[in-house]
Amino acid sequence: MALLNIVTYPDPFLKTTTRPVKDINGDLQQLINDMAETMYAAPGIGLAATQVGIDLSLLIYDIAPRENGTDLRVLINPRIIEAEGDVVSENEGCLSVPDYTADVKRSERVLVECVDREGRPQRIEVDDMHSIVLQHEIDHLNGVLFIDRISSLKRGLYKRRIQKKAREKK
Repeated sequence: MALLNIVTYPDPFLKTTTRPVKDINGDLQQLINDMAETMYAAPGIGLAATQVGIDLSLLIYDIAPRENGTDLRVLINPRIIEAEGDVVSENEGCLSVPDYTADVKRSERVLVECVDREGRPQRIEVDDMHSIVLQHEIDHLNGVLFIDRISSLKRGLYKRRIQKKAREKK
């Protein structure tokens, strides 16, 4: 297994819309394992393939409390087919948008269709934190960052902060 580099904002690759996974093979299984190692090391609770520079419709997540061990979930070609209710995800953050959190309006409940890492079709109906994580990661697969879902004022403040950091590095 290997740690992968996490792509961070403002890298334009994060705006990439992913391609469907067509073949679940050994290379894909290795990518899943490497993504898991990267996510746990970061540490994070979710990671989409675009966040490690791969334009495939693949995400992983683990929302189990760490003291209970791990519960890695793998979703291939996921899509939200139903969403209902509204909830505010407080202090939502992202490994690709370091050092920033914001309140984000999300659907309270979602129904997702996908296949698992063995290629078995899945329908996952979730709410609360589980729903927020899936929406966040599926957004990545569609080239959407959580900062795209906040007010333009807050987004602008974050962008200026990133630009200032970039100038200071030069």
